[in-house]
Amino acid sequence: ASPPSQAVLIPSPAGRERGRGQRQVPRTPGALLTRSPRRSLPAAVVGAGLGGSASAYFLQQHFGPQVQLDVYEAAGVGGRLATVTVNKQQYESRGASIHALSLHMQDFVKILGLKHRREVAGKSAIFSGEQFVLEETDWYLLNLFRLWWHYGISFLRLQMWVEEVMEKFMRIYKYQAHGYAFSSLEELLYSLGGDAFVNMTQRSVAESLLEVGVTQRFVDDVIAAVLRSSYGQSVLVPAFAGAMSLAGAQGSTWAVEGGNKLVCSGLLKLTKANIIPARVTGISLHSSEGRALYQVHYESSEGQGSAFYDMVVVTTPLHPSRSNFTFENFEPPIADFPGAFQPSVTSVVHGYLNSSYFGFPDPKLFPFTSILTTDTPDLFFNAMDNICPVNISAAFRRKQPQEAAVWRVLSQQPLDKHQLKTLFRSYYSVQVTEWQTYPRYDAAKSLPPIVLHENLFYLSGVEWVASSMEMIAVAAKNVALLAYNRWHQDLEKIDQKDLMHKVKTEL
Repeated sequence: ASPPSQAVLIPSPAGRERGRGQRQVPRTPGALLTRSPRRSLPAAVVGAGLGGSASAYFLQQHFGPQVQLDVYEAAGVGGRLATVTVNKQQYESRGASIHALSLHMQDFVKILGLKHRREVAGKSAIFSGEQFVLEETDWYLLNLFRLWWHYGISFLRLQMWVEEVMEKFMRIYKYQAHGYAFSSLEELLYSLGGDAFVNMTQRSVAESLLEVGVTQRFVDDVIAAVLRSSYGQSVLVPAFAGAMSLAGAQGSTWAVEGGNKLVCSGLLKLTKANIIPARVTGISLHSSEGRALYQVHYESSEGQGSAFYDMVVVTTPLHPSRSNFTFENFEPPIADFPGAFQPSVTSVVHGYLNSSYFGFPDPKLFPFTSILTTDTPDLFFNAMDNICPVNISAAFRRKQPQEAAVWRVLSQQPLDKHQLKTLFRSYYSVQVTEWQTYPRYDAAKSLPPIVLHENLFYLSGVEWVASSMEMIAVAAKNVALLAYNRWHQDLEKIDQKDLMHKVKTEL
């Protein structure tokens, strides 16, 4: 915290605009901690990606007009749901597809009056670095026959395993509809699938699948390829994260017309949240009238500032490798978060595919729009796909393989010129985005907390269970319910056991 002689910026209650209208209040203990009685609840959300925008929406949904929301975002609304522009058309750079069973995302699209993007068919294949080990055809029965011919009934065993996990996971929507919340990720998982779900965060997807009779060859070829394309990691990722990724690969998926990031901007607009273009550097704890009061410190283009809140939700990663966020005056201190993040590179390339590299000397005969890869040491990319723009007109057609198309290549390191020339005969443009997108799942064995203090919550920890748009939306709803139930001391709605029975009797 800065010295008492310094002025601190406190938002004025009416709209709490930043900038010229800000009041500078001397930072004395009296001015800091004496608040006139009021019914409003000032709350801050740190981050305006999907987690932040969904948290703001759900907080307002539960607290109503009482909550006054400030959302801090330094980079831009949408976070990882970002687009790049090629030839005046926008394309998703990450966060490209949403599973059909993503009920919160479906709701957001409906509430915001958005549309599902028109699907453009395409075929996938898995490449080993030398040849395609599995190729999709236009014929469903032929695809099934090929899977059976190569891998026996492994794909059926996989399907049954994923369906069992998803069926239990879907219970969360019933719990949340009845207002139940969980104070830790372990409690949330336990309520859905008991000890089995909690254990799925501690053992690998490979171990779990081999146990239910999936063959090693299927794991090496198919499971590895899916996990490399989704998380950029191996079959050693935990079973729960693996199951969520495999559900997305098996089921039908969709995307938002105009770009998935429209969900974030739409939710924030709907909540009329006050968006503050600033980077939060830390939070310090004070108390007022027996309640915790949080001072959020931030840096913006206008310099440093701070503001006070009754409640704060942090939706950006707090791991030291990702942020230098500080917590002050907390007793006991808020501990460091263990674990590391997986580097991930997205290259959006406008060019002509080098189909010869994949064993097709004539580019006209290349049939695939999506290429996944096995875990082979020499392979320098995880996956690549021929992508469509975020706005697809009725007359749109996908480029033929011999034409210049827009390809998205996922890799762990930026592609050098030789690697680009390996994949493309020639290209017009390359746009590279480097992320630390997903947790490195083999690097941590404990799950981060949700509750950091009385009314201070951490959302991003859910990504250590599994990382997807819907998981983040589920976590945002959970945090809003948890905050609401704790604020109103409704402890009957937190960490309840045998919820399936309770929910049935409430019906």
